[in-house]
Amino acid sequence: MTSAISVTDLTKVYGERKALSHATFEVPLGTVCGFVGPNGSGKTTTIRMLLGLISPTGGTGTVLGESISHPERYLPKVGALIEGPAFYPGLSGAENLKVLASLGGFPKERVATLLAKVGLEDRGGSKYKTYSLGMKQRLGIAAALLPEPKLLVLDEPTNGLDPSGIQEVRNLIKDLASEGTSVFVSSHLLSELEMIAESLVMLREGKVLFAGRTKDLLAAQIATLVAQPEFTVDLNKLVDIAIRHGREARVDDGAVHIVADADWGATFNRLAFNAGVTLSALTITQPTLEETFFEMTGE
Repeated sequence: MTSAISVTDLTKVYGERKALSHATFEVPLGTVCGFVGPNGSGKTTTIRMLLGLISPTGGTGTVLGESISHPERYLPKVGALIEGPAFYPGLSGAENLKVLASLGGFPKERVATLLAKVGLEDRGGSKYKTYSLGMKQRLGIAAALLPEPKLLVLDEPTNGLDPSGIQEVRNLIKDLASEGTSVFVSSHLLSELEMIAESLVMLREGKVLFAGRTKDLLAAQIATLVAQPEFTVDLNKLVDIAIRHGREARVDDGAVHIVADADWGATFNRLAFNAGVTLSALTITQPTLEETFFEMTGE
């Protein structure tokens, strides 16, 4: 078994609408895989099928090597946090986890270990209603870890969190993956996923736009050279040089932005020098995951 999740031609139809259409992708074992797409693109439908909550209309899939037709075979090894955790407000974090451990038949001795893992060991005795949003989310992840899952499915785990809460959850996800847990995380915070997700599955209108390694997606994007001349009077001259050599170029905020591969920077510098233009700065910017996503999805 090399994949935590593997789906082929997975399809879900509601009446006339295809919520998911012939999706094919893999999530490698022991890694963080980001799951992204605009609202209504089919992310929640996919997650619900993987967790055995709804049945596919067509296609096949496996989770931890077992067919999604038999979720009972793999669900004991899957942890999930979907649509926010539900806990008793008047009970402490530790008491809430013990209740869930009893219901699920998991050892209560794991509660202290899990509170430490999610950074709540000092607040395990505090009532849930006193927790911040970030603490509530981390307790939700602790609950999802009760079965010692090989796969953790998280749906928007950083929703509504402040920057420190987001960082806490990000670090926790990285730690879990480093310990061998596969994490499939749906999120609209693409800057976060860029930092932690080794692979990505990108959906749009129920179709897979991209499935593969994050670095391969970013490497395939064309860079932008930003050239700043010593004298602003030379801006248009730089644009002309770039266009003459088959590159798109425009003036923006006192600099020339050129669509070109990063390795064309030295050539452009030389062309500018030969034309009598001195550059005060020449930088190369690679599109971020967010910019790439917006370009691919037309959002």
